[in-house]
Order: sequence, then structure tokens, then C-alpha cells
Amino acid sequence: MPAIPPDDLGFVLALSELAYCNPFQPERLELERRALGADYRAEESVAWSRTAATAHTERPNVARLTERADAAAERVRAAIAGGQTPEPRELGLYEDLASYVLYYRHLAGLTPAGLAGHKSAVAGVWRRFLADYRRFFAACPADRLACATPQHLFACLFQLRRAFSQIFDCILGDSLPAAGLRGKVWQSIFTHDMRRYRRTLYRRMAEFSTLVTGPSGTGKELVARAVALAQYVAFDPDAEAFTAKPDDAFRPLNLSALSPTLLESELFGHARGAFTGAVADRAGWLETCPAHGAVFLDEIGELAGAVQVKLLRVVQDRVYSRLGETTGRAFAGKLIAATNRDLAAEMHAGRFREDLFYRLCSDRIETPSLADQLADRPEALSGLVLLIAQRVAGPDAPALAAEVDAWIATRLGAAYRWPGNIRELEQCVRNVLVRREYHPRRPAADGDAAPAWLKGAATGELTADELLSRYCTAVYARLGSYERAAQALGLDRRTVRAKINPQLLESLTGGAGPG
Repeated sequence: MPAIPPDDLGFVLALSELAYCNPFQPERLELERRALGADYRAEESVAWSRTAATAHTERPNVARLTERADAAAERVRAAIAGGQTPEPRELGLYEDLASYVLYYRHLAGLTPAGLAGHKSAVAGVWRRFLADYRRFFAACPADRLACATPQHLFACLFQLRRAFSQIFDCILGDSLPAAGLRGKVWQSIFTHDMRRYRRTLYRRMAEFSTLVTGPSGTGKELVARAVALAQYVAFDPDAEAFTAKPDDAFRPLNLSALSPTLLESELFGHARGAFTGAVADRAGWLETCPAHGAVFLDEIGELAGAVQVKLLRVVQDRVYSRLGETTGRAFAGKLIAATNRDLAAEMHAGRFREDLFYRLCSDRIETPSLADQLADRPEALSGLVLLIAQRVAGPDAPALAAEVDAWIATRLGAAYRWPGNIRELEQCVRNVLVRREYHPRRPAADGDAAPAWLKGAATGELTADELLSRYCTAVYARLGSYERAAQALGLDRRTVRAKINPQLLESLTGGAGPG
């Protein structure tokens, strides 16, 4: 007699696949439909995304799945406890079913303190989880379970919850391009095969670098943060705590904002006396990054050639040395890099190393532009405006969002391309909040007169220093790199940085800025 009742088998088979699928891909909804059958309720969108209405509520189909899974798990548990020996395939299906129930009973509703891994919040969850784990698997041979220790299963399910929260709450939009981005981020964390990940890869994913590409203002840092803050952290059952703080894992570094020497010091650290001003030993970010964390190198296309060589050693051998030292040190974390540059063109021009590029892009994510999202689903704009308004204005968000929607509809129109992407949309919301208006930079048409700053030079209204400042800003806004601007202008990059006029730069870039 089977341990899984025939009436439950179809549901359990579908749930077994569902428990290990990517929750942000369309297959998730198809598996829900297969598991629930006639109880499945079609939803408004195929993109599982955060909206103002769904930020903290469970989807109805998930609630139905959880209720049925809980009842089915109890029936199979009772059959096994009563002496029914499960076949190997049945045991695997039951383990998947019980794991699903354990997740939704104990981890799906974690508070922010629990997600941060605070011991006081986690210890009680662990004890309740452990009691249920033992109850579900008391009559099962431990050596036949795929996840033989409760602490590893707890750590895996906790990681699932953190990953879902990071992706769902931070990567916004209910268009298919946005949904696809969330699915790619999930794969960057767990790969396409979550069973293999749980068996072995959870120990090795830090060895795979991630390269995030896409237009300026599309949320590349949010993607990097989601990947970094969702890595596996082991759980210590004796201490009833995680072995490290899950929320202490992100080390962002903007490469375009630092000179090569300062960048090397920040990244690799330095020994006392390595250069003028190095009065003491200093650990760099590669050294302070925990094993479950990530160093995020923003604007990787700006990296000087000499530093590229040193970074290649980190990516290839996971070893680095502090400035002024020859001793090799091991890098335990993960590297995530981002750029809005065409690295293929950079390699062709000899400015970016091919070997470094191919080492970085073993895992690659491309962020979609806001125009691509709206081309798929124009009505997604109002949802994004409301979500941004909630961050900016709190309880007053609906009124602010209505003002922004009205301004966009009457002054910008549906055809506006949002060249600054999500970052520009955020600026629009803030401008309407402060001034009740938003005026983006419009690209000059062919044949237009010279820009305003150049007119001032033509009429002799600018000092030499003002002219240099505005010219440096214009060249930097066009090239998007201090290094390139310095080469074009024949100046030191530090001089270019010092001459940048922030107000002019904002007007030239539509508020998006380079990178």
C-alpha cells in the first residue's frame, strides 16, 4: 500500500516541482495551476511583482496551496508513523512536501528582525521549526533524506526567504522585462537547479562572479545588493544562531569616483609605508568582506589597466595582496561588477582586458530600460510611480502619485522615453513633490543653437575658470568617465573631477548621471 494516498499523488507531484522552481518565472504559475486544478484562480498579471496592494499580502493561490500541502503532509506523516514504509520515490516526494510546509509554517512570515538574522528573533523560529522537522521525519531513515540535517534545511529555507524578500521588494515593475529580471537574479543566487544547489553548490556560489550590465539608472546596484544579501549562511544548532550576520554582506565601491591609487588601497588594502600618507596597515574591502558577502565594483569599465591585472588574479585565483606587501591573501566572498558601457567595444579598443571580461561574465544579468518595460505594459508606469511615492511621501503617497501621473500625462505624454530610466522617474516624483513640476532635459535637435553654457563663453560672460568648469562637465557628461574625459581634455583626472559643476551635470544628464 503506498505511503502517499492516490488522491494526493498528483498534487504532491506538482508541488514537488513547484517547491524547487524559480518563483519569478512563468513556470511557477503553470505548476500552481497543475497542483490546484479547479481551485486555481487566474491572476491579473503573469508577472509576480510587488505593487502597492500586494506588498505584504500572500497571493490567494499560494494560500490555497499551503492549506492543501499542510493537510496532505499530515496524511502522509500519519501513514508513515503508522508503519507504512515509503518507497524511495515516495520518500523524496514526501520530503519535498514537508519542506514546503515547514517553509510556510515557520519562515514565510519572518519579520525584518528575523530576516536580518537577529538571534533573539531567530532562536524561537528555529525551535518551532525543529519540533516540526522531528515530527515529520521521526519515522524516516535519516541516511535516505536528501537534507539529512535540520540545520542545513533551516539555513536553505531561510536563504530562500531572504532572497525572495530582496528580489520582490527591491526590483520593481509588473512588466514582463521586470519579471524576467527578477527571474535572472534568482538564478544568480540559486542557479537553474535548486536541488543541486541545496546538495553541493551552496558552498561554491561565491566562486562565480556576476556581471550586471544595462543602461544608466536601471537599478544595477539594486540587483547587486539583492544577490549579495541573499547568500547562504550556515546555522549553528548549538548556539541557535547563524554563524554570521546575513545583513552584513554588501561592500559597494564606485570605481569612477576614485583615483587608481586610492582605489587599490580601498579594494586591496595597504601596508604601512606603501605610499605617502599610509601611516598604518589597512584592510581593504576584499579582506573585510565575509565569506557569505560580496564586493560590488560599480563602473567596472572605468578600471585602469594596471588594476585590471590585479583584479584578474582575484577573479581567477581568489588571491590578492595588500599594497606594499607580497604575501598572498585569500578572498572568501563573491565579486559582482556592473557597467553601462559596451565592454565588447572597450575590449576592441584595448581598454578592457578580454581575460578579465570572460572571467567576470560566467554569470551575467542585463537590466531592462524603463522604455522597454513600458513598451510591454504601459500601465506599469502608474504602479511604479505609486511605489516610489510610498518611499518618498509615506502615507501621502496616493495624493502625490496622482499629481505625478497628471503631470506626466499632460506635460510629457505617453511617448516620453525616460532616458534616465527608473532613476529619472524617481527624480520626477521628487520634483513634483517639491515644486509640483518636472522638466526633463530634452535632447537638442539637429541645427539647434549652441548650448547655454557655450553661449556665455561666446558673449564673454564667463571667467576662464567658469568656462573650464563647464567645458569639463560637458565632456564628462558625454563620455561618462573621468579617465576618458581627462584624456580628451589633456588634463589630469583629478582636475576634471574637481571642475565638475553638479547643477550643470544634472541638467545635461537628465538627473541620471553617468554610470
